[in-house]
Amino acid sequence: MLQLLLRLEHQTTRLALFGAILMLIVSVTLGFYQVLTRFVFDAPSTWSEVISRSAMIWCVFLGAAAGFRGGFMMSVEVIYRLIPGRRLVWLEVMIAFCCAVVLVVLIYYGLAMMMRVRNQMLSGLEVSIAWAYAAMPVGSGFALLAVLARLAAQASGIEKIGPVAEETLKETPIIAERSDSP
Repeated sequence: MLQLLLRLEHQTTRLALFGAILMLIVSVTLGFYQVLTRFVFDAPSTWSEVISRSAMIWCVFLGAAAGFRGGFMMSVEVIYRLIPGRRLVWLEVMIAFCCAVVLVVLIYYGLAMMMRVRNQMLSGLEVSIAWAYAAMPVGSGFALLAVLARLAAQASGIEKIGPVAEETLKETPIIAERSDSP
């Protein structure tokens, strides 16, 4: 059952990351188009700024799933170094619980906001603004699944608890000694 959850989460996180990359490309491309039409052709586009902004919102919320899954947004390296290894699982549980609470709140209020604004239209387009607001519950849903899968994988011993060595910076001295100093 756990393997099924982890496979499902892996696919949904990959899908969310692909969507985030696609939305970033759309946002940057339309931002460039907006600058061209406004300053080069002196005929500003009425729709590109709205879609660019909405795409960036989707990019952020979809990209959050990959960040949560990798532990990039949840770990504080100093705390991991201070707490003994056998107690790290409790730290991970506390972090996952706090993240899950925030994500459930985002899902709940994101859905409520979508319902509230579903009759409003994006300026310059005849599309409901609810499509832009849908990024919050959809992205938070992906992120919640990622948080739960990360915790389950760590609790079962499939994944290491805490940040992976490649995620952290190697310890380097702050002031390097110069060989040519007097």
